[in-house]
Order: sequence, then structure tokens, then C-alpha cells
Amino acid sequence: MKALFLIITLGLLAALEAQDPLSFPLETQDITGTWYVNAIVADNDLPKERRPRKVSPVTVTALDGGDLEIMFTFLKQGQCHEKREVMRPTEEPGKYITNEGRKHVYIFELPVEDHYVFYCEAQRHGKRFRAGKLLGRNPDVNQEALDAFKKFTQREGLPQEDIFTPALMGAPSLHSSPGAAPPGPSVV
Repeated sequence: MKALFLIITLGLLAALEAQDPLSFPLETQDITGTWYVNAIVADNDLPKERRPRKVSPVTVTALDGGDLEIMFTFLKQGQCHEKREVMRPTEEPGKYITNEGRKHVYIFELPVEDHYVFYCEAQRHGKRFRAGKLLGRNPDVNQEALDAFKKFTQREGLPQEDIFTPALMGAPSLHSSPGAAPPGPSVV
């Protein structure tokens, strides 16, 4: 009986190890602090001219009850605006809701240290909207993390050709993608 239990347990462990590491959402990792947007992708419903060319770091703060506050700054008509969103956890690990339940945000840890994907699903003007952001603790893009992000977005059916790397606000725009659009609203 012990041998059978051991075989079943080892088989389950092997199956779990073979799983794609991106298929497991955030559970207990500490994601508070400052994060840098290394890449963004949105489905075809977000016009290129509305995609942000420059982004600010994102600050994540843990609140009571498991809520997370996300704070970032964006440019609109040449003016900086600070935005704060409170994300409330759901029963599903790594899944949060915001905007009175109209937006769902999933936080996935990547296999590359200090890198996460914030994946958003929402309804805008009656249309489904999906976007993903690759966030890292460092403003420099890590190629291994970017490759993992591309794999994630491919699995979610987001257009690979629309992945872009925005410049950091206040920094020279040498790192922004060619043909990037003027600043627009944030996608997280």
C-alpha cells in the first residue's frame, strides 16, 4: 500500500513539474513595491494611436483584506495624471476585480525572477478588451522574461505583432518601439 501511495505521489509531482509555469497564477508572492512596465500588448480593439508611448513605474500597495492598490501616472493632453485603482481578490488565486467588477485582472508570476504578467479582461463600449503588461523590478527589459511574456500572450490569443516596449516617463525615448503612438490611457 505504501508503495502504491509513493508511486501515485511521485506521478502527481512529475505531472505538476511538467506543467507550463505560466499556467499557475499568483498565490502568496509579495508583489508590493515599485514595478516597471517592460512590455505591453492589447487585443485589436485598442487603436494604435491610443497606446501609451511612455509609462510611469507602477506602485503596488497591499491593503486590508487582501486588496491591492495600483498607482501609476499617465499623460493625457500633455498633462500628468495620477491614477489609483483598488483591486479586490476573488476566490481564484491571482484573480482580482476592479471598477465594480467590470474589469478582471490576473497576476501571473513568470519563471524569470522578479517578473510578473498583469493580464486584464474588461468590457469597453460593449466590446471585450484584453491587455497584458510585463512588469519587472528593473526598468531594463530582460530578454528571457520578454520571451516568457510572448509565450503567455500567444497562449491567450493576443496578437504577437502588437507587443511593444514603452519608454519610461522622464527618460529618453530611446527604448520605445518604432512607430509608437502618442501617450494614451493606461491598459491596467
